[in-house]
Amino acid sequence: MFFALLAMATMAQGKTLVVYYSFTNNIETIANDLVTQIDADVLEVEPAEEGLDYAANNYAIGSNLIAAIRANPDDASSYPAIKTTISNLDDYDIIIIATPLWWSNMAAPMQSFLFNYSSQMAGKQIRLIVSSASSGISGVVSDAKRLIPNGNFFSENLWIRSSQTSNCHTLIANWLSKIDYSTIAAIRNIDIENNSENDATYTLNGIRTNNIIKGVYIKNGKKFVY
Repeated sequence: MFFALLAMATMAQGKTLVVYYSFTNNIETIANDLVTQIDADVLEVEPAEEGLDYAANNYAIGSNLIAAIRANPDDASSYPAIKTTISNLDDYDIIIIATPLWWSNMAAPMQSFLFNYSSQMAGKQIRLIVSSASSGISGVVSDAKRLIPNGNFFSENLWIRSSQTSNCHTLIANWLSKIDYSTIAAIRNIDIENNSENDATYTLNGIRTNNIIKGVYIKNGKKFVY
């Protein structure tokens, strides 16, 4: 049945966007390596105010920015201005967010980007790569899910400690294999001609089932791999 559906469908290659913010250049190194391993467009998030030394006075500026967001996370004025814009987010099916950790949270400029474009990321495949010296990344994951409440997040995020940056190529390759990136990227959407097949669930081998760990979910004429 799966192959019959394919015969009635038009398959398009899913597009990936890597969005990154980097202050110490660790995330920039990671993002540059990532795009040697996958076919993706890249967008750098840049603060509107240039030349800020976030590391001065024990990262006082960064700490204050995070505190402002924590105090009023729903207020646009809580987020620092960025000069980065994008007009074609609809072109992308997978968005990989690469960001450092600041004071147990996502770096403030990246939070600004996600706050600005949250509505356009609804339903998209969201993947996270986080760099930190030693702190765990649960706060960054929580920030991402708060900022993109309707994103399709994968549970296996990539945490690269600052000391591991030089070995990031292998870490990234292993992560891409874990999240089955090649399969996800291969299928963008399929328009089903036979509406009776909508809401059906199939394994990757084409077996119809309602209880699978990894497979394909067809709903409203679109096919999602997870």
